[in-house]
Amino acid sequence: MGIRFTRFARFAAATVSVVLLCATAACGADNSAPAETETEPDTTTEATGPITVVASINQWGSLAAELGGDDVEVTSIVSSTNVDAHDFEPKTSDVAKLSKAQVVVANGAGYDSWATKSLSKSTTLVSAASVVGAVEGDNPHLWFSKDARSGMATAITEAYVKELPSKKADFQQRLKDWQDGEKQLDSWTADFTKSHENLTYAATEPVAYYLMADLGFEDATPKGYTQSQASGGEAAPADLQSFQKIIEGRKVDVLINNTQEASDATNMITGTAGRSDVPVVGVTEQMPSDVQTLDAWINQLINTIIDAVDPSYGCEAGTDDDTSADESDDTAEPSDGNSTDSKDGTSDDNTNDDPASQKYIRLCKASSGTSTGNGSDADSTDDSGTSSDTQVPSNAGQPDPGK
Repeated sequence: MGIRFTRFARFAAATVSVVLLCATAACGADNSAPAETETEPDTTTEATGPITVVASINQWGSLAAELGGDDVEVTSIVSSTNVDAHDFEPKTSDVAKLSKAQVVVANGAGYDSWATKSLSKSTTLVSAASVVGAVEGDNPHLWFSKDARSGMATAITEAYVKELPSKKADFQQRLKDWQDGEKQLDSWTADFTKSHENLTYAATEPVAYYLMADLGFEDATPKGYTQSQASGGEAAPADLQSFQKIIEGRKVDVLINNTQEASDATNMITGTAGRSDVPVVGVTEQMPSDVQTLDAWINQLINTIIDAVDPSYGCEAGTDDDTSADESDDTAEPSDGNSTDSKDGTSDDNTNDDPASQKYIRLCKASSGTSTGNGSDADSTDDSGTSSDTQVPSNAGQPDPGK
């Protein structure tokens, strides 16, 4: 009996030892598992800025820079009014910049097809033509369209948020600030359009087609001349004669000229306009170097066009406020990005209440000048780099009228 008890005791002790050993091993395993999880390296990395952005042309490049602020680095390939974007051939270095960009901002519609040929799969492309549904053969000067500008502002911001999610709030705030300014610009120009019906214009080339349409002008350029421009050929003598008759008969309120594409034909047309007291306004495709933003340029051009057809519009009072507002306009950046907000929280309804605080307004520089293209203020230049005279630097556009 004593022997059995002793064996049983030994068996029980052994069993207890095994159980304790297993328990200890189990506890050791439980304690080591979390330790391995905690020390496992984090393979995910959050994107940091600035975002590398390359724009084919400085019109869209300026908008991309305005919306991106310090969170982007923007390079515009075509950035001089001395360059004809239609015939532009990119250098190897230009192609390299485009291929390495995180975001490429292009115009599309056949205007800058070279800009999208060598993009990497990781590049985000924002195209104005895609935004508005334009195709090759349409008028490609989309930056002059308020619908295209608004659509591009939203699309560019979305691209930025995709590349740098951590700055989403900043990008969205900049977009809102831009939209406030665009609404302000549209508000005061819409008032001009409502009070000036049946205005007409003719153009040596249809560079400003969208801008003139937004202002309510009807294109009275002879069809034959327009078709010759669309085909890239020279205008027939009969078409030039028709153009001259329209100008001599003062059947248009203003002539839009392309000074960068001067020819014997355009010189004859502008000469006829000068002799017939038809104001001539020029519009460059690329932004002048002294202009800071796309909408500042648009604001200046609209003022110049209005000066050509009705210089007294919005300037009847002739107060000092007009001058101070002028000095604070085109190139000035809004102090808080919300210059259109009023004290009661409303926006863009106080466009004329405090002109000096507004970003885009009616400028009255030419209110006392002439309405022709040979005004006495030809030697003065405003902050946007455009002559105060109605005969502003001009550039042409794509031959297609965009109709």
